Amino acid sequence: MSEKDITTKLWAMANELRGNMDASEYKNYILAFMFYRYLSEHQEDYLKKNDILDIEDGESINDAYVREASGDDLADYLEDIASSLGYAIEPHDTWASLIKRVQDKEVIPSDYQDLLDHFAKNTELANNKTASQDFRGVFNDVNLGDSRLGSNTNDRAKSISKIVQLVDTIEYKDENGKDILGTIYEYLIGQFAASAGKKGGEFYTPFEVSKVLAKLVTANLKGEPEEFEVYDPTCGSGSLLLTVQGEVPGGKKPGVVKFYGQEKNTTTYNLSRMNLMMHGVEFTNIHLSNADTLEADWPDGLDAQGIDRPKTNFDAVVANPPYSAHWDNNENKLKDPRFSAYGKLAPKTKADYAFVLHGLYHLSPEGTMAIVLPHGVLFRGAAEGVIRQNIIEKNYLDAVIGLPANLFYGVSIPTIVLVFKKNRQNKDIFFIDASREFEKGKNQNKLTEENIDKIISTYLKREDVDKYAHKAELDEIKENDYNLNIPRYVDTFEPEPPVDLGKVADELEEVNQKIAENKKELLGMLKELTTDDDDLRAQLDKFISVFEKN
Repeated sequence: MSEKDITTKLWAMANELRGNMDASEYKNYILAFMFYRYLSEHQEDYLKKNDILDIEDGESINDAYVREASGDDLADYLEDIASSLGYAIEPHDTWASLIKRVQDKEVIPSDYQDLLDHFAKNTELANNKTASQDFRGVFNDVNLGDSRLGSNTNDRAKSISKIVQLVDTIEYKDENGKDILGTIYEYLIGQFAASAGKKGGEFYTPFEVSKVLAKLVTANLKGEPEEFEVYDPTCGSGSLLLTVQGEVPGGKKPGVVKFYGQEKNTTTYNLSRMNLMMHGVEFTNIHLSNADTLEADWPDGLDAQGIDRPKTNFDAVVANPPYSAHWDNNENKLKDPRFSAYGKLAPKTKADYAFVLHGLYHLSPEGTMAIVLPHGVLFRGAAEGVIRQNIIEKNYLDAVIGLPANLFYGVSIPTIVLVFKKNRQNKDIFFIDASREFEKGKNQNKLTEENIDKIISTYLKREDVDKYAHKAELDEIKENDYNLNIPRYVDTFEPEPPVDLGKVADELEEVNQKIAENKKELLGMLKELTTDDDDLRAQLDKFISVFEKN
């Protein structure tokens, strides 16, 4: 089957199985068991490639594992696997063993919870502390007791078994033998986000928007970097991080891109870990944290003085934070090095600039940051106006790009992308108004490849384009009191075409002639009417007389 056939069929089946359960919650089950299957099969590959098992003729890898890793030897096998992979799955709990029990109808309700509990316990066997942390708690938010799966334990177990059987039908390779596991996973995340409405926007940035940000932060890369560190302080499902990897020259080579991210929502944090690994990213290159970005800065481990200092040299920072979110702007945060150099804190009910300053603090001198925000950050005054002016005077703001409305799940407002660089030589800000160029969809709009290419090529050329782009010098920004509202710099006004009065006169004469013809025809029909009623005849004659005069 083609990639499109596989993903379309899978979504239709998943959507039918979820019944009345909210899409944003049902994803936790199907995506989690997809990940479990991936880990189990990844473990099989490890056992085979490293000749850890003596596989007999006609014997499957799983059968050999069940036979050899038993009794007193089981602990040794699990410790070896966990030390290498960061996790270990017991013979009775492998995907192949689970599928056999499901098919033989030997699964009992407690089996699924036991399976996840065993996985959690075995992550602690890893010698590498970082490895075990990467897998610890990854299935904790899979609620097997949710009543919407079934009114009793047996019904819930049956529902889970249906999900397991669905996941087992997935072909991870397309008709050409290409591995499309990551593509399938990303597709499902996007479909669940679309079905979840506003909740979907909390864990997924539409791919087209991610691509704009990814291209912006990698636009100045020359050749393949030896290492590229990218950070997303509100990483959601991790999709934006993965899109950046796709734009880094040689980014798919093992170890080139290092992924860093923070996510406040535990369920979404677990999803991001799964998503990155399902795309083939080694756990050693994944550095994610389940924390509130504005409260708990990025931890980078203890230094020589025993202080856990934040990491501040990322090559790229990308973000699509919650718009105008509430945060704790206690005045003590003015001492925080992320915010102290800008004179004010972002308002309590609008954390937009708190996310901006957080990202700037972590950006390396040669790096680029791109962040999606609501339009209000361009012109709102008070504390935000002070912060905006300070950023501009420090010469950090490189570009302002206006996007179309209704691009995001559950959010119809138009948004902007701000691009920042710390070591800029030019003293201008480049404005692009791309708000009117999009493909209209049924529920939300979409940026096409042409729309994206035009944004990026215009950004790189940095030249004025009539009704689309303008390079504003600092003096022009000052004249506007540091107000960055795009219409002040990009005039998109389209004058009405001049009216052809001669043509209008001809059309009016034609209309009058048509009216006269219709009136004549109607008058003839009225005169042909007959009646024996004298009163009605008199009324009709009077009406005809008035009609003829007018």
